[in-house]
Amino acid sequence: MSAASDNRKKLLLPGLSLLTSLGTLVCCALPALLVTLGAGATLAGLVSAAPQLVWLSAHKNAVFTVAGALLAIAGAVQWRNRHAPCPADPTQARACMFLRRAGWWLWSLSLALYLTGFFFAFIAARIFYG
Repeated sequence: MSAASDNRKKLLLPGLSLLTSLGTLVCCALPALLVTLGAGATLAGLVSAAPQLVWLSAHKNAVFTVAGALLAIAGAVQWRNRHAPCPADPTQARACMFLRRAGWWLWSLSLALYLTGFFFAFIAARIFYG
């Protein structure tokens, strides 16, 4: 296995979790924010331009389940590999440590986006509208 393919694998799960977390924001947080700001017409225009948003919102439980599962898997893999050895070559070792830190940053950003989307999808309506 080459070092380049190993390095790509280090960012694959955090990248996938970021992608699915962005999906939770698009599905639920963005529409809630637009309606809260009184931009219902903007939301209507957005839905007419991208009707897939309606499907995502209708299936938000599945979207959040898949995103949560990917976040959990990515976090477990990141945690398990936190002390894994890096190559002895100084250049490759620096790249390894950089990718390890980048993976944690991506995962942390994904978690923050997921929690924001979860709040707007499942909690905010109950708080603000009873």
